[in-house]
Amino acid sequence: MRRSLVLLLAAAALVAAGCGSNGSSSTSTGSSAPASTGSSGSSGGGGAVTVDMKNIQFEPKDITVNQGQTITWKNLDTVDHDVVAQSGATFKSDQFGNGGTFKFTADKAGKIDYVCTLHPGMTGTITVR
Repeated sequence: MRRSLVLLLAAAALVAAGCGSNGSSSTSTGSSAPASTGSSGSSGGGGAVTVDMKNIQFEPKDITVNQGQTITWKNLDTVDHDVVAQSGATFKSDQFGNGGTFKFTADKAGKIDYVCTLHPGMTGTITVR
């Protein structure tokens, strides 16, 4: 297990160096919300929406939510991920491993582009209506 952890950390460091990650770590900056179960994809109600992180991708990649809905990203991969807004909002998670989550509550209408800074090409879009 220790060897796996060392290999995982080494691989994460290489990926972060290759994609220009700033390497900073901070506490969750998304709006705080009580834990709740949700479903992937579009949701028309006021409940939560879940985006899985698996196979080094966000699934679903594109979601539509209403203002006030909470989006929860859940890491189902064996490698760490983060969630960082690129435009349309401001949020940045810490890196988190398998089973970890990050939540953000969408508070204004518009389009939000976000990425995992650890994995180039791991991108997603939130449309808030």
